[in-house]
Amino acid sequence: MTEIRIVDAPEQHTAVVHEQVPMAELKDFFARAFEAAMHAIRTQRAVPVGPPFGTYLGPPGETVDVEAGFPVATPIEDADGVVASTLPGGEVVEAVHIGPYDTMETTYAEIAAWMAAQGLRPGPVMWESYLTDPGNEPDPATWRTLIVWPTI
Repeated sequence: MTEIRIVDAPEQHTAVVHEQVPMAELKDFFARAFEAAMHAIRTQRAVPVGPPFGTYLGPPGETVDVEAGFPVATPIEDADGVVASTLPGGEVVEAVHIGPYDTMETTYAEIAAWMAAQGLRPGPVMWESYLTDPGNEPDPATWRTLIVWPTI
């Protein structure tokens, strides 16, 4: 069973690429978005203050409304498809998923069931912070992803 907890999260500035992406193209989108966001951050001499993340701005279907990039210490200027955004602050439920990305549905289901048991309502936005770099750790069974789901 995954450890699930409630946290009071601060609002966080971000540098992201925001698009509507077909689910089948999500992996390519993330790679492109992370590269573009890091380029904008470095060009503006900003500082990333955490791992890359993806924010889902509503439930996924055949396509998903998604932002991907990095948290930053201060807002960036919009440039070359990278925009300033924020991760919302407030009460969130979080859990660390261990394993490949294609098995995260199980952890999301555990979080949703836990929230229901606690009488909490999940918000429409959720995000994943990718704590493991697959380029440095080739074994997907060891990948760690922090799943964050605000409550309403």
